[in-house]
Amino acid sequence: MNSLSSTPLHNNLRLLLLRFILCIVVSCKLTNGIVKLPPNVSVPAVLVFGDSIVDTGNNNNNLRTTARCNFPPYGKDFEGGIPTGRFSNGKVPSDLLVEELGIKELLPAYLDPNLQPTDLLTGVCFASGGAGYDPLTSQTSVCTHSAISLSGQLELFKEYIGKLRVLVGEERTNFILANSVFLVVFGTNDISNSYFLSRIRQVQYDFPSYADFMVNSASNFLKEIYELGARRIGVFNTPPIGCLPFQRTAAGGIERKIVVQYNEAVELYNTKLSKGLTSVNQNYPDSKIVYIDVYNPLLDIIVNSNKYGYKVEDRGCCGTGIIEVVLLCNHLASTCPNDLEFVFWDSFHPTESVYKRLIAPIVQKYLKDFL
Repeated sequence: MNSLSSTPLHNNLRLLLLRFILCIVVSCKLTNGIVKLPPNVSVPAVLVFGDSIVDTGNNNNNLRTTARCNFPPYGKDFEGGIPTGRFSNGKVPSDLLVEELGIKELLPAYLDPNLQPTDLLTGVCFASGGAGYDPLTSQTSVCTHSAISLSGQLELFKEYIGKLRVLVGEERTNFILANSVFLVVFGTNDISNSYFLSRIRQVQYDFPSYADFMVNSASNFLKEIYELGARRIGVFNTPPIGCLPFQRTAAGGIERKIVVQYNEAVELYNTKLSKGLTSVNQNYPDSKIVYIDVYNPLLDIIVNSNKYGYKVEDRGCCGTGIIEVVLLCNHLASTCPNDLEFVFWDSFHPTESVYKRLIAPIVQKYLKDFL
């Protein structure tokens, strides 16, 4: 037996060699991004927290929640037609963001059992379908029991940082955290499910007060990830939930109209969120916390769907399109002949085509605010 195999020197050499190999592998896996970064500016990774809009498969092995979609017809247009746990027919915003930045083609779920060490260097997704800023949302929302809560995703992030330090050391870890783009996407389930659908929060709050509660939770979360090293943080506002096919079915009357009350509530929350982020930015002048508007671009696509080449905006492609989502959108449900004609894939989530229309302009519009 080689007597050097267990010496501290030999272990250090192996660790240095591993780090070198990781850097080589990562550099070879970069994609050709559409966005060109300024000279001397680096975005080494993307790290995402959120709900089903950005979840890339963290709920797959969580049998305590029905917010899973690692089965057909989900993933119909994904590589190889494989259902990966993404709540769409193909890629989701997490993937499109890393692709636009030229980092890699897909953003893997942190809890993916096949996750590789190199994935940690370029970013992972902590998001969980059914999660929200409100802790009750992850625990008790209709059909989404036991999603990974805000605090749970924070704990996964801390675990990730520990693994990163082992792989590349303290200095490189700090560089990755300070220069990566963080994306935070919550709010839809809080307003849609916890406040309006289940009404569990209406006992305690009128909506303006609930919106304040959400913003306070968001602000605290941003402070926590800032203290762990995050500096470039994008926060999605909440989309027009009154336009979701499910909500039109549940609260839009016999004609399934857009639920104006829900959209007005979202607009109020978004205004409060924008002001809240301005306040957080003032407290942390060395950070770039960016409010990202997805409400208006998505509303425009829905209301003016024909202008964008879509024929159906009031129901999803899966099944009848008016109620099917997660377990109800399964291999027994028929799908539309051409999902490129549909704004929504199921009764809650847009198609990959719509996500592509949203994310590319968003990156072009807001990236300068991070740099």
